[in-house]
Amino acid sequence: MENFVINGGHELFGDVNISGAKNAAVAIIPAAILANDVVRIENIPKISDVSLIIKILDCMGATVKMINSDTIEIDSQALRNKSVPYELASHFRASYYLIGTMLGRFKNAEVAMPGGCDFGTRPIDLHIKGFKMLGADVDIVNGMVCAKAEKLVGTSIYMDNVSVGATINVMLAAVLARGLTVIENAAKEPHIVDLANFLNSMGADVRGAGTDVIKIRGAEKLHGCTYSIIPDQIEAGTYMVAAAACGGDVLVKNVIPKHLESISAKLIEAGAEVIEYDDAVRVTRYKALNKCNVKTMPHPGFPTDMQPQMAVLLSVAHGTSLLSESVWDNRFQYVGQLTRMGANIQVDGKLAVIDGVDELSGVKVKATDLRAGAAMIIAGLIAKGETVIEDIQYIDRGYEDVVQKFAALGADIKRIKTTEAESIVNAG
Repeated sequence: MENFVINGGHELFGDVNISGAKNAAVAIIPAAILANDVVRIENIPKISDVSLIIKILDCMGATVKMINSDTIEIDSQALRNKSVPYELASHFRASYYLIGTMLGRFKNAEVAMPGGCDFGTRPIDLHIKGFKMLGADVDIVNGMVCAKAEKLVGTSIYMDNVSVGATINVMLAAVLARGLTVIENAAKEPHIVDLANFLNSMGADVRGAGTDVIKIRGAEKLHGCTYSIIPDQIEAGTYMVAAAACGGDVLVKNVIPKHLESISAKLIEAGAEVIEYDDAVRVTRYKALNKCNVKTMPHPGFPTDMQPQMAVLLSVAHGTSLLSESVWDNRFQYVGQLTRMGANIQVDGKLAVIDGVDELSGVKVKATDLRAGAAMIIAGLIAKGETVIEDIQYIDRGYEDVVQKFAALGADIKRIKTTEAESIVNAG
């Protein structure tokens, strides 16, 4: 096991390049098998979630080649195994996208219930509803989702709640269904648009992605293509918040500024300056942080995946801020870690009341999930003294070269073996 060790109190200066979007990659990579052809995907982030989905495809019979550090080639022509290995899929949230892809291509899928970060239940009732309306029979047997269909037929599907996962899964199953599928009350996140563009590059007919109505006219078959994944909105936002929290001057490169508007707006309200360029944003902050209220919302609102990072910034802002979570039931698990560092945060259901303090103090903390882990890094960067972060495997799920990127900005952060980390803490 490894930990992160951070000595805080340094402002951040310099440039950081943002990797490909995790949430797009974990949908696009399994979607490649819909083509029964060779597909090349560029701008792949080097994160553990991507490594896991590649391993799953390999176990199922696909051939995956690394062309270079951020490009893979997937040949799924020999893929025949319709059952996804339980020991792999059960630890991986996006494993459920393989239900849609396998159902679309083979009309048969057996995939373990999703795992991943634990900050609330992950019901897949909307996914199952969509598959059934397309003509599939779906059962859950011993923790496996089993879906079968003689044929899939397009229909109108209304999402009772805005669900990114269900929207994507229905898209994946519908691209090879007969006729027209209409998804109403669809999610509008950037990675849904990216998936639609990828599917269209393979010969699908997907229209309306990015709006609340997506129309999919089923194709006879899909073909191979070369496609580049969009930059990661949440990774970019994490470095933006870190720059504002620590102070300094950071240019966040290889981004789509429009995807970051809700984050930029709150950072400006909190006292930072954000300048947009064609494919970059500059974040500077030389004055005191101000309180502000934040409510997470589906896109284009403030992303739930940026909520923990923003909580850290507000924990040292002047005044009292309100942070409302409208997406997940239990996303404030990290608050206990921040209060151990000196933050003054009270949680009532989906609302956190944050009274800003003068400073945080370094202690040993845990990453309770992926984005909470990113928040712990930011907290360690602004804290006085040394912070040790445990359970960093969560952070590795979604952040490429996080230590190297922050160190290049002037942060004092290292990845060390657990025994070495424990000796440092004990010596302190």
